[in-house]
Amino acid sequence: MEPLSLIVLLVMGTLAGAINAAVGSGSLLTLPVLMALGIPPGVAVRTNTVGMLFSTIGSVVGYRKEIDAEKHDLPPLVLTAAGGAVLGSLLLLVSPASALDVVVPVLIVVALAMVVFQKRITTALRARSDRRKAAQGQLSPASDTAERSPLRSPALLGSMGAASIYGGYFTAAQGILYLGILGTFTGRTMGSVNSVKNLLSLVVNLCAATVYVIAHFVFGVEIVWLATAAIAVGALIGGYFGAHLAKLMPEWLLRGIIVVVALIALVRQFV
Repeated sequence: MEPLSLIVLLVMGTLAGAINAAVGSGSLLTLPVLMALGIPPGVAVRTNTVGMLFSTIGSVVGYRKEIDAEKHDLPPLVLTAAGGAVLGSLLLLVSPASALDVVVPVLIVVALAMVVFQKRITTALRARSDRRKAAQGQLSPASDTAERSPLRSPALLGSMGAASIYGGYFTAAQGILYLGILGTFTGRTMGSVNSVKNLLSLVVNLCAATVYVIAHFVFGVEIVWLATAAIAVGALIGGYFGAHLAKLMPEWLLRGIIVVVALIALVRQFV
């Protein structure tokens, strides 16, 4: 791999790590670049997942106090996310290369839609949840509060399980999906659940990366390690300082960068 390509991946990894810490969807910067360099879709997803793992490590370190405050309610959510991630990563390994040539562009479009319409999707999901609660009637305050935290609700766990399968398979824009689900089922603001989102992203990426690394050494599944290293260094830096870096850029610019890079990747896929 050429030095210029590694420098581009390092820069994109840093930006992606910062975006992941703030809103999610950073992989829509790194994954299209990997594919633009001629790396096949399946190999690109594995390479990107292992590299972007380090952005979530940096993000979790930055949110360690907030995560510690939630720790008593997180075990079921973490286990659900881990199970979904393992299933999703195994699905990627058994998917034929020819299928990925079609599936990955489709998933990029889906991820792009989540980036562009994030606020509308989140608002619609929350409104639907509120209507359902109103139809069911209010539970007694004593039993509802004492019985279960919103982070332990079956609806949240089921939704996160499905989202984690997507995250283990593709990773791109998983953070935005997690924020929407967490905000909807807990009734909390996006900012207040961002720490939990970053922890779940770490769990999903770690499980998926572990599956890919084991498959690499046992079955010879391809990972481009130089590209992984370049992304990892940038992602670790960006993930740690992401909250501060992202605040310096307006939201429209963050989303704009993601959309432009992803569209370039899509055009290259079909040209």
